[in-house]
Amino acid sequence: MNRTDLAYRMTAVEGASGFGLLIALFDTLAGNLRRAAAAQRANDIEGRCREAKHALTIIGYLESCLHSCEVGQLTRQLRAFYASLRHKLLEAQAEQSAEAFEKEMANVLKIREYWQQIEQPSATPVPMDMRTVTTMQPGGYAPAQAERRYGDWSA
Repeated sequence: MNRTDLAYRMTAVEGASGFGLLIALFDTLAGNLRRAAAAQRANDIEGRCREAKHALTIIGYLESCLHSCEVGQLTRQLRAFYASLRHKLLEAQAEQSAEAFEKEMANVLKIREYWQQIEQPSATPVPMDMRTVTTMQPGGYAPAQAERRYGDWSA
């Protein structure tokens, strides 16, 4: 990341809502996965490992944020999503698969889209349907429907 990108991100984060910060984390996570795939294609093992490590750090942070959340359906689904994402990233690392990194990047971007829809004050919240991200499979996460709460929702 160059200085211009860093300055842009710092400015975007200042004064951002909780959802704005969450979206920024998902943007960073998707960027890590995109760069890991590109590094794998360029046979840049060090770069791939650096990007994958940072992605795993973000996933860990997102998981830690769920510890203070009320345990409901959405919390359980996000925990399962993050656990599955971490598992699939480790598999992508072991298999040295650029395609696997890109597939998980697409899944992250789908979830990010839901957060963005919720964050927009004029938009009607759309229920998160994690079935569009994946279907239940060994090592995967279950299909899900987000809880709809208005007002005092916290994540």
